[in-house]
Amino acid sequence: MTGHHQLHLRAGGVSLVLDVGAGGPPAVLHWGRDLGTPLAPSSAWVPAVPHSALDVAPRTTMLGSGLARPGLLGSRHGRAFAPQFDEVVVDTVADNEVRLRCVAHAAGLSLATHVRLDPHGVVQVANTLRNEGDAGYQLDRLGVVLPVPAYAVELLDLTGRWSRERHPQRQLFDRQGTWLRESRCGRPGHDAPLLTVLGSAGFGNRSGDVWGAHLAWSGSTQIWAERRPSGLVMLGLAELLEPGEVVLGTGEEYAGPVVHAVFDGAGLDGLSRRLHRSVRSRSGHVRKPRPVVLNTWEAVYFDHRLDRLTALADVAAEIGVERFVLDDGWFLHRRHDRAGLGDWVVDPQVWPDGLDPLIRHVRGLGMEFGLWVEPEMVNVNSDLYRAHPDWVLRPDEATDVLPAEWRHQQVLDLVRPDAWQHIHDRLDALLAQHDIGFLKWDHNRDLVDAGHAGRPAARAQTLAVYRLLDSLRGRHPGVEIESCASGGARVDLGILARTDRVWASDSNDALERVTIQRWTQLLLPPELVGSHVGPTTAHTSGRTHTLSFRGAVALFGHFGIEWDIASIDPEERAALRALVATYRTHRQLLHSGEVVHADHPDPAALVHGVVATDRSEALMAYVAVASGATEIPLPARLPGLDPERAYRVSPVATGGDPVTVAHAAPPWLEAEAFTATGRHLGEVGLPMPVLAPEQALVLHLQAV
Repeated sequence: MTGHHQLHLRAGGVSLVLDVGAGGPPAVLHWGRDLGTPLAPSSAWVPAVPHSALDVAPRTTMLGSGLARPGLLGSRHGRAFAPQFDEVVVDTVADNEVRLRCVAHAAGLSLATHVRLDPHGVVQVANTLRNEGDAGYQLDRLGVVLPVPAYAVELLDLTGRWSRERHPQRQLFDRQGTWLRESRCGRPGHDAPLLTVLGSAGFGNRSGDVWGAHLAWSGSTQIWAERRPSGLVMLGLAELLEPGEVVLGTGEEYAGPVVHAVFDGAGLDGLSRRLHRSVRSRSGHVRKPRPVVLNTWEAVYFDHRLDRLTALADVAAEIGVERFVLDDGWFLHRRHDRAGLGDWVVDPQVWPDGLDPLIRHVRGLGMEFGLWVEPEMVNVNSDLYRAHPDWVLRPDEATDVLPAEWRHQQVLDLVRPDAWQHIHDRLDALLAQHDIGFLKWDHNRDLVDAGHAGRPAARAQTLAVYRLLDSLRGRHPGVEIESCASGGARVDLGILARTDRVWASDSNDALERVTIQRWTQLLLPPELVGSHVGPTTAHTSGRTHTLSFRGAVALFGHFGIEWDIASIDPEERAALRALVATYRTHRQLLHSGEVVHADHPDPAALVHGVVATDRSEALMAYVAVASGATEIPLPARLPGLDPERAYRVSPVATGGDPVTVAHAAPPWLEAEAFTATGRHLGEVGLPMPVLAPEQALVLHLQAV
């Protein structure tokens, strides 16, 4: 194909216009609002050429443009460093999807690009590079680069640490230069950006033009935004490859991770709406109601005793729990976190009759049984390591020097076929021999100096983990899997292509969880985000919170409990039972509706909720995260409702009433029945009670 050829993909109010015929990878002419038809002629897309510049304006392709940070980087010992793609073959153009192949004959490379605009307006792009030459080609980067309009002058992404993941950071992006975020730890990390957003000045939850992108990859990553002197603004995403990590032999291919990119003209909630619908449309997305979980970790830690655990299960069943998960401590030598990882057999000293007595008890109470595993790790103090000390990722296999320990553990080298098969067979047998419906799959350390056969191996390890998960799911399709990585260090659509939820954080501190869950749900719908009611005093922070506040926060996710509920008093148990009933009543709404956030003027309070897709009902929360700036709380506007319908508004029990510090509550809150239009609730809002800090009020709105 020669000359310019435009392809116009349209879906969900979004247009993606590509130039696919001028040689080289596709160029993005427009990504944003639907342009309708017909498109402007080709001349409308070609910029001016200034003095002292390239004589022809460079194309802005999905591999970058001109002197910008390249999406493709590599060479053959310094040669073929700047491949000139001189042939383009379009293989498929159908249903808002294009597959094309570009060939750089002199460099001996071909690039296959798959672009799809899904029905929800989410762009999905994947590149695959093939070595067509006779010599090896060292690939240093293969990413996806997308242009964004120059008026996108603010940048928002996320960062964090253990027990404080996914906190937003926002800055002006109106200066020239490159903003770069990298993870070199073999997983996205606690500080992962998750979704990188560029937007118009002052964009908010409900307003502004915003462009966001996510890399569906569970290993090391690099994400960048660049503003060039030419005025061009680009957003790039790629797997981070260490030197020599990928060397393609003749005929070998590198398949880059899928990039999910989204535009919306109605702020961050618009991005989330599109992404949530896209994620929910996946063939493997969880469909059955999300069961109430009880996880034993913060209840018993390593103190595994059958009598204690059966008593805990009895209470769990009595209050309405539907899935009982036995956490770390059940396997050989695992009396603490310094031994046993890798020895995936039941410890006969702790479980002389095996796990079946507990499993039968749990199943007899009508609950599913789940189990914690950490298949990618090994303790040096384990039978597995003593038998196979060479089964550890390390920088140089010719020495006995191991990477620094992290939580007393090393990373098992699953790139080795024998190590992979051993772990696969142990887990396969565990699932075949026991009535296990759920695995909590943990990953409690970064990959540091992670080598296999003397070369960097983070990519190969990630692919091995994918194969392990895929095989086990294929052999045990009824088993659900949670991705946990010392909390939320591996939250991405790559791991979620083969798991059913993520553990957002090891912190059950409700105040921390307000922020963690809000920003995790920028990408993921609530049903994929594990959210538990923890102990009264959080084990990770020492903060103490009421049950009503912990419950109000945990309600807006995949709800569970991580608390020694066998030790609580009857009054608190009754309140917890009512909270569980509230979740079970509303989970269909929570896990199918549209997530909304108000642009509330007081940062001491948050207003968020879930609105049914037909806007017939909603669940909203007003959360006081700190003392308010005003004597009287500012009215809370409730977004997303049908302005033409009336709604009955009533408070929801979340384990007790929120603590207030006022002479009187707003009259509407004490009325027997209160009704207002969606227009009033969305434009004017409702007066809120004066809540004490770290309290929340949850409201149910039902159209009448």
